[in-house]
Amino acid sequence: MQALATLVRAISAVNKWVGETLSWLALVCVLVCFTVVVQRYAFSTSTLWMQDLYVWVSGAMFTGVAGFSLLRDDHVRVDIFYRPASVRRKAMADLFGVIVFLIPFMFIVFHYGWPAISRSWSYYEASSNIGGMPGLFVLKSFILVFATLVGLQGLAMAARAILVLAGHEDQLPPHLRYVRDDAAETAL
Repeated sequence: MQALATLVRAISAVNKWVGETLSWLALVCVLVCFTVVVQRYAFSTSTLWMQDLYVWVSGAMFTGVAGFSLLRDDHVRVDIFYRPASVRRKAMADLFGVIVFLIPFMFIVFHYGWPAISRSWSYYEASSNIGGMPGLFVLKSFILVFATLVGLQGLAMAARAILVLAGHEDQLPPHLRYVRDDAAETAL
């Protein structure tokens, strides 16, 4: 069980580092977008590569921080049943969701994304816009980053759920444990 706890901590640390690093791209996106707007409306000029840049930066940010979002439980969830559930039921729901939905979907994204991304790298694909940015192949690679980081975080969620169901949640640091709802715990 200690190995599972170590796995959860390691994967969570990687996603935390990647998420906190790539979240700074939000500032870059805002600054580039602001620059494009100022260029267009104040100087009646525009550079297409800068318009590509803020779209690409936001795409890289959102795909790169998805695992971090899953770690922090910031993703969209219909929690009419989940939120009031006991910790054990949350663990069962997470384990089921990861095994049945998340891991297979991330496998499909990776499996079908790989050929397109390999092809893009083979000819160093650039923007289809005349005067656009080179390096679209790098941006497309974030599809694989997305699938890998979310898949790994899914494995960490499954391992955490197993620890809870086995009664070993205490091996995890407090910030990686389930949030307890005392009313739900006493009700079930």
